[in-house]
Amino acid sequence: MLRYVIRRVLASIPLLLGLATCTFVIVHLAPGDPTQLYVDADADPRAAARLRAALGLDEPLPVQYVTWLKNAVTGDFGDSLSKHAPVTEIMAEAIPRTLLLASLSLAVNFAVGILIGVLSALNRGKRLDHVLNSAGLFLYSMPEFWLGLMLILLFSLAIPVFPASGFQSPLADYYATWDYLLDILHHLVLPVFVLGVASAAATARYMRGSMLDVLGQDYIRTARAKGLPESAVIGKHAMRNALLPIITLFGLSIPFLLGGAVVVETVFAWPGMGKVVVDAIFTRDYPLIIGCTLLSGAMVVLGNLVADILYALADPRIRY
Repeated sequence: MLRYVIRRVLASIPLLLGLATCTFVIVHLAPGDPTQLYVDADADPRAAARLRAALGLDEPLPVQYVTWLKNAVTGDFGDSLSKHAPVTEIMAEAIPRTLLLASLSLAVNFAVGILIGVLSALNRGKRLDHVLNSAGLFLYSMPEFWLGLMLILLFSLAIPVFPASGFQSPLADYYATWDYLLDILHHLVLPVFVLGVASAAATARYMRGSMLDVLGQDYIRTARAKGLPESAVIGKHAMRNALLPIITLFGLSIPFLLGGAVVVETVFAWPGMGKVVVDAIFTRDYPLIIGCTLLSGAMVVLGNLVADILYALADPRIRY
């Protein structure tokens, strides 16, 4: 297993290098000039030229790329053009907030999705199965931005029980520790619902299909014929094998921890990586865009690696 992990990590280096190269070329070839955001259109052109020289944007593109790559190898992704701070500091400040939002959403997604999928499979063709499927499709078909806006209108404006946006209340820094944590959880309710419960509908569909396949296998009939309790048949024999497709889904969801909440973070003004990426794109902040893209690529590699390891843990027949 250790050799397999090392091989996968080494194989990911060319992948990340290719991703960084493509992103660097694409963002620099896109129309627009980041210096136009800081220099008035009527200003002396020499001022814009001096700013471009100071930022290194007057160098040929290959020279800019080699310079960026040398610094990136040492962990220096440059300074943000719009926020005037190192890219690593900006990402380090935003990552914990996005991890908090996305990890809670993933936990809700898989806990609710697996529970609904199992219940739906065990009650196939019954009224409960139809109700759960219809409710899941109803939630899954709604766009995240629309669902978020509707929840804000309902639970923040019409019935003001949850805050409409932000990470914490303006005076939260003066709260006691417990009240401070409760305040953050209070702000998390609506974004976590949009990300977690809506996505749980898809997880439930995967889990239902996988459970139905497993419940029709011979070893399940054998376990029931041996007189095992139904709870042992479902919990010990059926669910363990039915979880393999869910593990794949979980591995593919890990990149979402840092980059998949762009829409929800924008709707709820959540100060995480999604908002950082959107702001960087609108301001043509090249170093910040490349840094965030490279981080998302690393999360994809990590997610696939974690999924492969979980495969071996869930099914002892799998060896690498």
